[in-house]
Amino acid sequence: MRYSQLFAPTLREISAEVEMPSHRLLLRAGFIRQLSAGVYSFLPLGYKVLTRVANVVRDEMNRAGAQELLLPALHPQELWAESGREATMHDVLIGLKVRGGQFYLGPTHEEVITDLVRKNVRSYRELPLNLYQIQMKYRDEPRPRGGLVRAREFMMKDAYSFDRDEAGLDATYRQMYAAYVTIFQRCGLDVTPVEASGGAIGGKETKEFMLLSDAGEDSILLCPECGYAANREIADFRLVVAEPAEPPRKHVAVNTPDAHTVQQVCDFLHVAPERLVKTLICMADGQPVAALVRGDRELNEGRFRVLLGAARLELATPEQIQAATGGPIGFSGPVGLTIPMYADEELRGMVNFVAGANAADTHLVDVNWADVTAPLTWARLRFAEAGDVCPNCATPFTERRGIELGHIFKLRYAISEPLRATFTDEDGSEKLIIMGCYGIGVSRIISAVAEACHDENGLIWPMALAPYQVALLAMNMQDETQRTLAEGLYAALQAAGVDVLFDDRGERAGVKFKDADLIGIPLQLVVGKNAADGLVELRERRVKNPQLIAHDTVVATVRERIAAAE
Repeated sequence: MRYSQLFAPTLREISAEVEMPSHRLLLRAGFIRQLSAGVYSFLPLGYKVLTRVANVVRDEMNRAGAQELLLPALHPQELWAESGREATMHDVLIGLKVRGGQFYLGPTHEEVITDLVRKNVRSYRELPLNLYQIQMKYRDEPRPRGGLVRAREFMMKDAYSFDRDEAGLDATYRQMYAAYVTIFQRCGLDVTPVEASGGAIGGKETKEFMLLSDAGEDSILLCPECGYAANREIADFRLVVAEPAEPPRKHVAVNTPDAHTVQQVCDFLHVAPERLVKTLICMADGQPVAALVRGDRELNEGRFRVLLGAARLELATPEQIQAATGGPIGFSGPVGLTIPMYADEELRGMVNFVAGANAADTHLVDVNWADVTAPLTWARLRFAEAGDVCPNCATPFTERRGIELGHIFKLRYAISEPLRATFTDEDGSEKLIIMGCYGIGVSRIISAVAEACHDENGLIWPMALAPYQVALLAMNMQDETQRTLAEGLYAALQAAGVDVLFDDRGERAGVKFKDADLIGIPLQLVVGKNAADGLVELRERRVKNPQLIAHDTVVATVRERIAAAE
């Protein structure tokens, strides 16, 4: 490709709202453009990288024995209702009405692929199956961010395995795990597999593949001693319950005008947040429940929803809080509550704590658990944090941010049971198909690589994903010697199968160098003042180690460098 013909509009100024370096660089270098929040166009450079990522993924999935297909993006509403996930995923489903009924744009394809298999697979002889696709997905993300990191429209590889039994699922799961490790290695990414939650997708024994990055939106708890790693959503830890340090006292009501938040109450009463129990009123499938956690902790809503077995869980509105507690928002407490209550295990050893009084501008001081007369269920409700201790070796956790790039699940019967996807086994009995699910954010990998591989001058693509393998820079296209040598090298490289971007523009040398660095092509060939001697300068974008080589060795040298890099 000649740069003079390339559609790659660069940007000098980027909005201050664009925070992540990867997002800024992909915009500046002309790889993507935003159409609306969370919706992006892939320009030629970006689409070439997207295609290369998809091909790496495709190579390894095919090598693992999975078969590629393409499923519809339009999903009948009835199918989502049948699986029961219309309720659990309602927040991200994008619906539309067409002739024939209500449809959803596919956010994921468990229902569609399971429907296909249940209608076409009858016997154990047709199992196992591992089917995958690389396709756009659509989710009504409430807060799109980071460009391609969290978008409303994105490209994903989603694979689904269908086995006879647990042993078959285990084997497929291990195979997919190994394939994912190879995929990320080929993409030049050092990922960390972590324990994870199945979330609204469902399933158990799940692993996320995380790129550790300060720009990530997921919190990861890591044990520096034994290597335990888990997403904050499900991270386990050894519970430490302190013994009461003082005898219990009788609680009293205290006027706390306009003190709604934990910090406001603590400031008013001159107590630390860990001496306060906050009572969160939630609606679980439309019914009020209370979750109690320490004042300086955060309720893990995902864990709480699973504990309750609820399809939907959300914080109650002020009106719902008033109806459930008799008091306004900000003043809820466990004393006198009659709705179901769940308390975090960490609270067991607390005495003489502060809690809301279920009345306006009032809190109770010196509350003890004997004051709570309604039934109370103890459970693990809060998120793990840095400083909590590893469940395996009791070493304190460190906490890092991460970008999720892949996720593998053992779905088991979460989808096949409600959809009645069965097969006839060897003994003639009808059995449910056991399933696995394996996703990779293909477009998100582009942002992850850009986040991990850049410097102050621009992007630095690994050879396997680069939009072009070589940038050929002619310093002065008006110089006949330089132009002739550059044109000859361009033709020779193309003939040798090298993907080359030939900067044949009439721009100054400085502009060409800056653009080549910004785009991040791994190898740069500079045809300049040494052209008269038949010499060309070869540079590696990553290390900037220029060397002069004879023009008649360029093709062989470049092919060697490409082979070594891949």
